[in-house]
Amino acid sequence: MLRIIFGCFIAASFYAPVLAVGQPSPTEPAATVRANADLVVVDVVVTDAKQNPVHNLTETDFTLLENGHAETIKDFEEHIAGEAAKLSALPKLDPGTFTNYSPTPASSALNILLLDKLNTPMKDQAYVLAQVLKYLKEARPSTRIAIFGLTSQLRLLQGFTSDPDLLRAALNAKKGALQGSPLLNDPMSGDSPGADDPMMDLATSVLGNSPDGATLLANLQQFQAEQQSFQLQLRTRYTLDAFNQLGRYLSRLPGRKNLIWFSGSFPISILPDGDLENPFGVDASFEDEFRETTNLLSRSQVAVYPIDARGLMTAPMINAANSGGKYAKSNSAYLKDNATFSQQTAAEHGTMMQLAEATGGKAFVDTNGLKEAVEKAVEAGSNYYTLTYTPTNREWKGEYRKIQIKLSLKGLNLAYRRGYYADDSSAPVHHGEPKSASADLAPYNAMRAAMLRGGPDPTQIIFEANVRPSVADAEPGIAQGNKGSPKMTGPYRRYTVYYTAAPKDVSCDSTPDGVRHCLLEFVTVVYDADGAFFNSQSNGIKIAIPAARYTAILHGGFQYRQEISVPVKGDYFLRIGIHDLTTDHVGAIELPVSAVSKLPPLATQAPAPASTATPK
Repeated sequence: MLRIIFGCFIAASFYAPVLAVGQPSPTEPAATVRANADLVVVDVVVTDAKQNPVHNLTETDFTLLENGHAETIKDFEEHIAGEAAKLSALPKLDPGTFTNYSPTPASSALNILLLDKLNTPMKDQAYVLAQVLKYLKEARPSTRIAIFGLTSQLRLLQGFTSDPDLLRAALNAKKGALQGSPLLNDPMSGDSPGADDPMMDLATSVLGNSPDGATLLANLQQFQAEQQSFQLQLRTRYTLDAFNQLGRYLSRLPGRKNLIWFSGSFPISILPDGDLENPFGVDASFEDEFRETTNLLSRSQVAVYPIDARGLMTAPMINAANSGGKYAKSNSAYLKDNATFSQQTAAEHGTMMQLAEATGGKAFVDTNGLKEAVEKAVEAGSNYYTLTYTPTNREWKGEYRKIQIKLSLKGLNLAYRRGYYADDSSAPVHHGEPKSASADLAPYNAMRAAMLRGGPDPTQIIFEANVRPSVADAEPGIAQGNKGSPKMTGPYRRYTVYYTAAPKDVSCDSTPDGVRHCLLEFVTVVYDADGAFFNSQSNGIKIAIPAARYTAILHGGFQYRQEISVPVKGDYFLRIGIHDLTTDHVGAIELPVSAVSKLPPLATQAPAPASTATPK
């Protein structure tokens, strides 16, 4: 393929590296929870009595109200699963060559599988893993899925992809392995009331036969209760932090997202419950972050589908292993633990259902068919209508506004988010005060979203990237022009990235003399496995192409070359993107460095100059 040499002006590009999951940018301007100024976006899933999606409804079938006041629907669109599944197959590429072409429609919903190991016993984690792997064997080819894991922090296991092999590999990798929660008393079986506690049984038998022993036993029981309360608060905090991080991550991606949350317990409720004095119904210390997280989920068009990883549950008191001991001696102990179990289970299931209803999702409880639950969640969340409106009430005072949608047709079920906080995007943020969700979220930026680690590969510009090691040997410094993180240390391996972009996807203004003028940006970013930024190379290109040369480009494509340095030690990913500055269209590809690190190096010539300084 003919390589077009750009004898052109290379402008300085001030591309800001994308931050790791959940990390806000201190330089971003404030943005409101409302998308596009005062526009409110509501996704609506409509199903019949058998939970099948209902299609071909029109705007006139819907009535939308905010706080009981009818609003005018500004935009209306129906989304149908698998709309573009019949596009041509992926091309066969040479080793080291990758493309962002995909038969998956760019407008299809995104699906996130959240494997909650913090709140789930290992025996239930194993069942969830088996069920998800089973689902992936039969998943619709065009379904875009990302996988996150939650331990004491949120981790990206696999970015958005329609490739089931990549998803299965992520689940079978070390990061996807089962992991006991340090905040469950019994990491293997969980903390259900009535579960056998060998340590307390031993303490009771040893200490319970004397007055002094009874006092010590009471103190031990009090200590255990306080420890369990503290562990629950930590799990609540970590779970809430994870949802907050997910909200920030997903807010940079357009369209609907279906968050499928597998958990063995649900310690939080992040939605208003109608109590004006304490609308969150939780510890006051969590209220600011609860509100912020609610805003983030609303702004990000996230519908939550909680799935109880424990499946069909029975009270542990009737388990044969617990039939003796204290229950053999006291019927009151059985009744107490049974009541506690019932109350706790009802509260957790209530949280799941409230969370699902308020965000437009659906909860799945008391079912061992977790694979089928995922199928139903993905199917429901991929067939929906999008309604947008500008609220009649233009005073943004931070109050919670309820959304209600009605259909002219009877007997149908609606799922949609039930409200939002009307925060004022222009209000100043005072230092020392908790930030709202609008305080550190930038307006949507196409290139920033395109370069987000683990994000879907945008396809407005279809291109190929050939990535090869530049030279055989490691180098002490990074390639010229690279902007590395201070935490990055050598030695480094340098890689060459060859871009080839489809000419039809790049807009070039033409002047009367036939010269084409194009403005392009080429960006390569290095991330570690956890999504932290390590290095980048960014070039803004302004080119003037004579008519004769443009004909050659039409046959060979727009081509460009970059070099990027990656630490030799560690697990890293490359995010490679093209930005047409004229149209604001973008394209991006993500690949693990391990996929190209063992390829033969390109260079037999002397290596290009490298910076020997530590990245700053």
